Amino acid sequence: MIAQSNRRPFVRNAILAGLSLPDLAALGPSLEPTVLRERAILQEPRKPVEHIYFVETGIVSQRIVAAGSILETAVVGFRGAVGASFLFDGHVTTHQSVVLFPGSALRIRVHDLRRAMSERDQIREHLLQYVQALVMHGAQTGLCGVRHNLEQRLACWLCLTCDALDGCVLPVTHDHLSNVLGLRRAGVTETLIRFEEQGLIRKMRGVLQVDDRKQLEQKACSCYGIIAGAYLPPPPCVDQPAGISA
Repeated sequence: MIAQSNRRPFVRNAILAGLSLPDLAALGPSLEPTVLRERAILQEPRKPVEHIYFVETGIVSQRIVAAGSILETAVVGFRGAVGASFLFDGHVTTHQSVVLFPGSALRIRVHDLRRAMSERDQIREHLLQYVQALVMHGAQTGLCGVRHNLEQRLACWLCLTCDALDGCVLPVTHDHLSNVLGLRRAGVTETLIRFEEQGLIRKMRGVLQVDDRKQLEQKACSCYGIIAGAYLPPPPCVDQPAGISA
């Protein structure tokens, strides 16, 4: 819980951090710290939403599930809120939200957040700006899937996920990349090998580290710049993880 006080409490989530102190204090008593466990399903399609999750650390994959197939439409990290679009567009969510990388979040009941939005215009405005960026992210992802090649799409996903995570070490497997991007696993593996040979990334079992972010961005399609520009500017990547060496 974020208690009301004269000092500004520290919050990692960019939406909450962008609120004024009175607005943040108004939400504080209703915010509940929660652990995001890997593979936990936070929301299911066509089911009522009970909580909105302001992600602090980790990554949540927002995806469409149909006929046994999945298509990831966006990744949600510290700049976002899982379920925020539900506040503006209906009574049930259309997406499945699954924790991809474990972390933490501040969650709030939907009725508490709606009450705060009705009483404080800036809270509503901040959330609406984020939802507009998220909707554009999903639409651009759909366009990317039919217009751009494997290398461009993979580089775009890696850059966007680094932004959302605020880090350059991604605990992701080839199988996951293949599934969420709708690509052949062999093609994903071949492309990652090329990226590694070019010094852009390093691969270990279940872990991928981005070493040359600028060059990786140049490999990405134009969708990366369009999507990234819709969100708050990401901080520079400064990870120096222990135990991963050249």
